[in-house]
Amino acid sequence: MNIQSRTEIGQEIIRVMLVDDDDRIQQALRLAIETHPELHLVGQAYTLREAMAVVNELQPEVVLVDLGLPDGSGLELIAHIHQHMPGCESMVLTVFGDESHVISSIEAGATGYLTKDTRTADILDRLKQLRAGGSPISPVIARRLLNRFRGVSTPDQLPTSKATVNHAFTPLSEREQQVLEMVAKGFMQAEIADLLGVSINTISTYVKRIYKKLAVNSRTSAVHRANALGLINLKDC
Repeated sequence: MNIQSRTEIGQEIIRVMLVDDDDRIQQALRLAIETHPELHLVGQAYTLREAMAVVNELQPEVVLVDLGLPDGSGLELIAHIHQHMPGCESMVLTVFGDESHVISSIEAGATGYLTKDTRTADILDRLKQLRAGGSPISPVIARRLLNRFRGVSTPDQLPTSKATVNHAFTPLSEREQQVLEMVAKGFMQAEIADLLGVSINTISTYVKRIYKKLAVNSRTSAVHRANALGLINLKDC
């Protein structure tokens, strides 16, 4: 584990952790992040065991994780983050571009999915996009998913896991409902934070809770699920 430190003054810095057994990729991303004014590298891990041992202590806001780690699958780390770290998001960076790995990652809790042929500069941009409320995904992966789901009219009709189908809805709090309505209207997390006078980390926590209660893993699915449950009316958004 190699933990970096950098003074964070004058602007909100995104805390990033790297989990990958490829030293070449680790070093390239490390150098790029260290020179980026809006990103701060809090730690690096090369194995699943190493990452699981320190991720809670490091408290990253985004974990960039490979799926094929030498001692296990990155899916285990993604699931841990999704279940126990509501202020943190996972973005996959992997050589796997098949539907099975993509869907498994999303179901585990990943909110972004990039292949390793993505340029370093673009990866850093996607990290910022993720924290702003987006769900970045490599174009080739997006095309494959579109082809898979072509002909399906709405996101809530997409194939779901048994956990999602059997999910018992937990009512949203008043503030969660407020955030959900703003998400449905297209506001990004940073905009919602500004309008409500709270930090983006607070909004990210609310969004994570909303996703968990609705048993979804994306903004679009959350909106359609909420509409189906009668929590919002898309005609009013």
